[in-house]
Amino acid sequence: MSTLIIKGLHVGVETESGTKEILKGVDLTVNSGETHAIMGPNGSGKSTLAYAIAGHPKYTITGGSVTLDGADVLEMSVDERAKAGLFLAMQYPVEVPGVSVANFLRTAATAIRGEAPKVRTWIGEVKEAMSGLHMDPAFAERSVNEGFSGGEKKRHEILQLELLKPKIAILDETDSGLDVDALRIVSEGVNRVKSQSDLGVLLITHYTRILRYIKPDFVHVFANGKIVEEGGPDLAEKLEEKGYAEYVTA
Repeated sequence: MSTLIIKGLHVGVETESGTKEILKGVDLTVNSGETHAIMGPNGSGKSTLAYAIAGHPKYTITGGSVTLDGADVLEMSVDERAKAGLFLAMQYPVEVPGVSVANFLRTAATAIRGEAPKVRTWIGEVKEAMSGLHMDPAFAERSVNEGFSGGEKKRHEILQLELLKPKIAILDETDSGLDVDALRIVSEGVNRVKSQSDLGVLLITHYTRILRYIKPDFVHVFANGKIVEEGGPDLAEKLEEKGYAEYVTA
């Protein structure tokens, strides 16, 4: 069992006029095996939460704490957070020209596992994971995300998830830009990892369509940098029907 605990988290970003506060006291606990959906309007702070946990240098922690199994996440470097078991699937995955997907994945796995995977075993792992995500094996020889479509980039994110086997996965708008088929394949990949491990998932999304495939245990509504309502799957259906107007107004 692993537990990610966020307490009273305040996060700001530097602007020309000083620090602008984005997160205004977030409390959230994610346990192994649980799926938490974070929903809310644009600009409410959802992605800021994801990047602050991952250690993006753009964001400044001004208060609160984040711990993973009792360890202080905020004191860790970005790579230490990954080694500790945190994983971030980005909304806009970056391109890394000149670095092949195969080399990138094996290097990442070596860092996480503490030793290089045996080549024969590793090739089998990668092929099996790529097959499950309907990815052409030729992708392994391409530069990371270079020239990839939106759907291909998102599949590559879930490929990393399957191979690196983190404790807690933060999926930042993984459904963004996906067509119906790609959404189903990506969602099945997440569910496959969950079925094979005690993965805890923090799923950030605007829409309920991905929640039809990845069933949440808990739904949290973000507005103005805070969680303003919490509930179960029924809350997502309410949001689909009524939108976020009442939270934005409040």
